[in-house]
Amino acid sequence: MNLLEQIREKAKANIKTIVLPEGTEERTLKAVPTLVGEKIANPILLGNPTAIKDLAAKVGADISGAEIVNPVDAPFFDDFVQQFYEMRKDKGMTPDKAKTLMADPLYFGSMMVKTGKADGEVAGAENTTGDVLRPALQIIKTAPGISAVSGAFIMIVPDCEFGDNGIFVFADCAVTPNPTAEQMAEFAAASVGTATNLCGIKEPKIGMLSFSTKGSASHELVDKVAKATEIARAKFPDLKVDGEFQADAALVPKVGASKAPGSPVAGQCNILIFPDLQAGNIGYKLVQRLAKAEAIGPILQGIGKPVNDLSRGCSVEDIVNVVAMTAVRA
Repeated sequence: MNLLEQIREKAKANIKTIVLPEGTEERTLKAVPTLVGEKIANPILLGNPTAIKDLAAKVGADISGAEIVNPVDAPFFDDFVQQFYEMRKDKGMTPDKAKTLMADPLYFGSMMVKTGKADGEVAGAENTTGDVLRPALQIIKTAPGISAVSGAFIMIVPDCEFGDNGIFVFADCAVTPNPTAEQMAEFAAASVGTATNLCGIKEPKIGMLSFSTKGSASHELVDKVAKATEIARAKFPDLKVDGEFQADAALVPKVGASKAPGSPVAGQCNILIFPDLQAGNIGYKLVQRLAKAEAIGPILQGIGKPVNDLSRGCSVEDIVNVVAMTAVRA
């Protein structure tokens, strides 16, 4: 059983309700029969019921097992509007603006998660990452002790002796362009949850990546990673984390022992924290293409309750898998 199959089985063991704000998106509708039929999750589709049913019929998707909610007709719509207004009035929110925004399925879906009417949310098949994140951060907010959201990828590298039998978590590869040292430390902590809950990694070992290993180069960019390592150790003392590491020192036991003798994780890392979004995004795509690795994600980390973003180029199978991951995280 591969990792994605394991994730689906975990989701089936404790079925969660996942809201899908893009109720009139074709691939989302086509994912519903699998979600319901395999009992991966209880999906809620947001949007105009007639439009949703008409499109489902057109594309041949049986959505009879999904709940359909039209935000503006929901009995709790006015309550959501009031809650959102109270939540944001100090930032210039007005009752009229709150009503307009809450009619948007992305805002309404985030409020459903916030209030416990859904356990998680998946969107992004037709919306940008920014559109998905904005209401989630305004309504659900970040998790305690976390100030920034990161996007992790689970990397499954075939025939690989490194990491956890070829399984790694890479972050941040999708969200924060130039994280501070404090944010890098938070990404490390958030990535442990992804590694343990989704990947089944029993002993997460984190490498904070740089172009330097333990002072082999001197530069302010190196200083940031070294500081991030110190912050991670102080703020999250249970983490097994070290750095700054060059990638080979983080991954290859012989190189790690040579470049960072005495390190508890050098040469053994299965979680890699990149110094900025350019490095993270380039890194995961190089591994995906050159090593023929499977890249699962991005998995949004650091939000108070599970919200996940899809690629606008996603497949029906991708949607099913991301819903399963969201359900497991819930």
